[in-house]
Amino acid sequence: MFERITFDPKIMGGRACIRGMRIPVSVIMGQIAHGASVEEVLADYPDLERADVQQALEYAAWLTQEEVSTV
Repeated sequence: MFERITFDPKIMGGRACIRGMRIPVSVIMGQIAHGASVEEVLADYPDLERADVQQALEYAAWLTQEEVSTV
């Protein structure tokens, strides 16, 4: 489902990272949440591709899906 998001206990303690690199999804999302543009994120991390940032956004959106119970 998220082929660019990887989990490896040997890399960043198993946190969600981009393509096995030491770039956690949370770092990318933190930058965007604080106003960085995709272009700025890509400039800060030259090994990233635009598709990596897009998939990080999609993964973060997927994580926030919640169900509200009215019971």
